[in-house]
Amino acid sequence: DEIKRVVNAAKGRARSLIVTVIFTGLRSSELRGLRWSDVDLKGGILHVRQRADRYNEIGKPKSEAGERVIPLGPFVVNTLKEWKLACPKGELDLVFPNTLGKIWDHADIVSRYLWPTMIAAGVIVPAKDAAGQPLTDKDGGPVMEAKYTGLHALRHFYASWLINRV
Repeated sequence: DEIKRVVNAAKGRARSLIVTVIFTGLRSSELRGLRWSDVDLKGGILHVRQRADRYNEIGKPKSEAGERVIPLGPFVVNTLKEWKLACPKGELDLVFPNTLGKIWDHADIVSRYLWPTMIAAGVIVPAKDAAGQPLTDKDGGPVMEAKYTGLHALRHFYASWLINRV
């Protein structure tokens, strides 16, 4: 239910990225380093061949097993086809670049796109201060925040989804 709400709430730049993460289980670094040349939209597959690390440097995947082929369902293929038309172009040929066509910063993806999408979807929890106490707004109501704080939670969904599809 949460994933359906997140997908329905995802708009603009966030939509293609979030749909891809949810239905491929890519790590954030793999997503940020993904090139269009590694995506076969006709064949419905995605090759993981490189990643963009936390310093925004392109390199090999995290492990030897990190290089892999991931099948893409029709929903993901169609979402990526739409995104390809709007995607900023750059030397690196990235599927999910920043607006200048360069490597998209992980923190920017999370704070400007993932969290607002989660909040719009109602996938939220009460925010707490450093002492673990609930935060309140100026009217005394609870301050809410995104339930999942990073893209890795969507990777976990993908693994669970694959296990429970039977």
